[in-house]
Amino acid sequence: MKTKANILMQRCKAIVDFIQTTYNTKEFIPLHEPRFLGNEKKYLNECIDSTFVSSVGKFVDAFEEKFASFVGSKYAIATVNGTSALHISLLLVDVQPEDEVITQALTFVATANAISYCGAKPIFLDVDLDTLGLSPNSIENFFENHCEIIENRCINKTTNKIVKACVPMHTFGHPCKIDEIKKICDIWHVELVEDAAESLGSFYKDKHTGTFGKVGAFSFNGNKIITSGGGGVIVTDDEKLAKRAKHLTTTAKLPHAYEYVHDAIAYNYRLPNLNAALLVAQLEQLDTFLKDKRDLACGYEAFFSQHALKFIKEPENAKSNYWLNALLFDSKKERDTFLECLNNAGVMSRPIWQLMSELEMFKTCQRDALINSKQLHERVVNIPSSVRIG
Repeated sequence: MKTKANILMQRCKAIVDFIQTTYNTKEFIPLHEPRFLGNEKKYLNECIDSTFVSSVGKFVDAFEEKFASFVGSKYAIATVNGTSALHISLLLVDVQPEDEVITQALTFVATANAISYCGAKPIFLDVDLDTLGLSPNSIENFFENHCEIIENRCINKTTNKIVKACVPMHTFGHPCKIDEIKKICDIWHVELVEDAAESLGSFYKDKHTGTFGKVGAFSFNGNKIITSGGGGVIVTDDEKLAKRAKHLTTTAKLPHAYEYVHDAIAYNYRLPNLNAALLVAQLEQLDTFLKDKRDLACGYEAFFSQHALKFIKEPENAKSNYWLNALLFDSKKERDTFLECLNNAGVMSRPIWQLMSELEMFKTCQRDALINSKQLHERVVNIPSSVRIG
């Protein structure tokens, strides 16, 4: 008679075999590694030969233009990483010290860090199980139970602070119900800032993520679909905000032929031309990368359905980029068994992030019950999701 432990181990071996076959290797399989298959070296050499390797150069301009066109925004401002893009995005909507910003507890730490860089305090609310992203119901319940509108400002009755912004994050590239979130934020006079770090190539109701609010922020870290080793970008349709973003990310330096004059405390956040050269080449391959990742996700979904395991699929009304594929297990114990088994076999897998509300620096922040977030934290595992070669 087969025990539950034996069944788990058999499933685990089947998963390892399938992933090794999918990636055609018995060697170590990382979670998500970059692919440099196009003009990266050519453009890097061209950039080096030009000597314009810092924050001024034709590749920065070209990348911003091409990126804005891809996501459907009027403007794109390239930054050194996704966290800096989100930080500036929050400043653009006037998040001030002592303000409060709603976000999800189930996110990468950069989301909460960027809020903190502004001197603001995050409020952690629950996510939806079908999107893994910030729940419109959680936001609405929070506003109705804890807030009031005074002089067109949303005031938290518990803290007497202004709730200035809301930052949903599109987890693993799966779009949250961003249109519903925007409607609620508009009613309560709260600015919507999208953390689209993981969702390049993801659409909700045929509109690209990151373009629903005044500003959105993307990341090009080494583990993203396209990368320049680091890198980020702010997108907006507001010309004034776009000019302000470029000014703040370039140390607020006023134009002059040779004088150094700055008119604000600002940041050295502009993306170097060297990195932009990589990103221009990577953007040229984005459609190919997205197709391969969708094919990979379809293969995973078919395989795991045969083994009675829940593969996390794109939500309703969404087209996901499937940046990181994920499984949802029945319990933390089962999750831990699979994590140990796959990693011991050289197939990298990892649990979802620790909830932000449990981290030492954020333990005093206001939060709701986080019922779904806690459940997902204990049960989600990411599995290899790199674009395949050949």
